[in-house]
Amino acid sequence: MLTFLGFAMIATFLVLIMMKKMSPIAALVLIPALFCVFAGKGAHLGDYVIEGVGKLAPTAAMLMFAIVYFGVMIDVGLFDPIVRGILRFCKADPMRVVVGTAVLAAIVSLDGDGSTTFMITVSAMYPLYKRLGLSLVVMTGVAATANGVMNTLPWGGPTARAATALKLDAADIFVPMIPALAVGLLFVFGLAYVLGVKERRRVGTLVLPGQAGPEAAEAELVPAGPGTAAAAATDVAVTSTSANGSAGSPAPAGSAGSAGSVASAGSTASAGPTASPAGPAASAPHGNGSAPAPEDGFQGLDPDRPTLRPRLYWFNASLTVALLTAMIMELLPIPVLFLLGAALALTVNFPHMPDQKARIAAHADNVLNVAGMVFAAAVFTGVLTGTGMVKHMADWLVGAIPEGMGPHMALVTGLLSLPLTYFMSNDGFYFGVLPVLAEAGAAHGVSPLEIARASLVGQALHMSSPLVPAVYVLVGMAKVEFGDHTRFTVKWAALTSLVVLAAGMLFGII
Repeated sequence: MLTFLGFAMIATFLVLIMMKKMSPIAALVLIPALFCVFAGKGAHLGDYVIEGVGKLAPTAAMLMFAIVYFGVMIDVGLFDPIVRGILRFCKADPMRVVVGTAVLAAIVSLDGDGSTTFMITVSAMYPLYKRLGLSLVVMTGVAATANGVMNTLPWGGPTARAATALKLDAADIFVPMIPALAVGLLFVFGLAYVLGVKERRRVGTLVLPGQAGPEAAEAELVPAGPGTAAAAATDVAVTSTSANGSAGSPAPAGSAGSAGSVASAGSTASAGPTASPAGPAASAPHGNGSAPAPEDGFQGLDPDRPTLRPRLYWFNASLTVALLTAMIMELLPIPVLFLLGAALALTVNFPHMPDQKARIAAHADNVLNVAGMVFAAAVFTGVLTGTGMVKHMADWLVGAIPEGMGPHMALVTGLLSLPLTYFMSNDGFYFGVLPVLAEAGAAHGVSPLEIARASLVGQALHMSSPLVPAVYVLVGMAKVEFGDHTRFTVKWAALTSLVVLAAGMLFGII
C-alpha cells in the first residue's frame, strides 16, 4: 500500500507541475499532506514536517547566504573576466551562446555547489539569451545537465556519500570514473551544439552593425546581480541574418520586429519559443534616447556600473578561493562558511550601511523564493520518509530485480540510479538503497567499488529533481517555469546519464 501511495504521490506531483495546475511550492506542500492522510498517518503530519524541516534547514541557510555572497561577488565584478571570455567566444551566434553556457556551467561547477554554478551561469548568460531571443529553457536545461555531470566531484556530495555508505575511499570511486564522466561532459557539449544550431535556425544569427567584433556588445552584456541600477542605454540597430545567410534590414531599437530582431539594452523582440514576436516589450518605443524600462528586473549592464569594486578585485578573488578551499577541506559547516563569507564581503565591499541594505534588498527575491522552496520540499521529503514510503519503494524495486541479474548488479545499480536519485534525495538513495544493492551484488561476486561507481551515473538527471533546492535557484533566476524546465530537460539529462553508464561499461570501469 505504501509503495503504491509513494509512486502515486510522486506521479501526481510531477503531472500537476508539468501541466501548470499548481505552483511548485503549493504542490510540494499540499500533495504530500493529502497522501499522508490517505496513508492513515495524518495525525503524524506535523512530526514528519518538523523532522523534514530540521534536516533541510542547514541547506536553506547555506543557499540563503550563498545567494547573498555570490550575488555580491557578481555585483562587484569578480566574474566579469570569465564572462567576457565566454562572450568573446559566443559573439552573437546562438550556437556559440548555448555551447558557451555548457562550458561556463562546467567550469563553475568545479566548486562543487550547484546553486553557485546556476547563479553565475544565469547571471552571465541571461542577458545574452534575452537579447538574442533564445529559449531560456535551453539555457536551464544545458546548465543543469552540465552541472549534473560535474556534481560527481569528490567534494560535490554524491561520491562522498557513496564512499561513506560503503566504507570505501572516495578517490578509489571517482578517479577511475573520470574517463566515463569526460565522455558524458563531451556529450553535453555536443548536445549544446545541436540545440544551439536549432536555435540559430529559429532566430537567425544576429550582428550589431557598426561594430567590428563582439567587444561592444560584450560591454553592454557584462551582468550584475538582479536589482542593480543600470546605466543609461543608447539605442542600437540590430541586423538579423537568417539561417540561409541572408541579412534582413536593420530594425531600430524598441521597434517591433521578427523573432530574430532584437532591441537594445534589455528590450527583446522574442523572449522564447512561445513569445509573441511583437509583444509589449518589442513594440514599446524607448523615446528620445531615454533608458528603457527594466526587463524582468534583470539587465545586462556596462562595465562601469556603480557596484563595481576594481580595487578590491584581488581581495574578493582571494576570499572566494579561501571560501571554496575551506568548503573542500570541510574546515567548518558550509552554511557557517557562507554566513561568514557573506558578512565579510558585504562589510569590505560596501562599508556604508545604506549600501549594504541595498545589496541585501537586491537579492532578497531570490533568497525568499529559494528558502520557500526548500522548506516546502521539506514537507515532501518528510512525508516520504516519515510514512515509510521511501523504504517500501526501494525494497519493492530491489526485490523486483530478477535473480539472473545478480552478476550484473553494477548495471542494475546504474539504471536504478536514474529514477531513484530523481525521486529521492541523495541521502535517501546513498544511505538507504545503495547498501542493499551492494550487498546483493557482493552475493554474486560484484565489487562494492563497481556498485559505488555505477551509483554516480544518475547525477545528470538528479540535478533537475524537484527535491534539489539548487534547481529552484536556476529556474527562479532564469524566469522559467519549473514544469517547462522539467519537460525539456529530463529526456536529455537521462540520455546523458545513460551515455556515462555505457562509457563506464565500455572502459571496464563499471
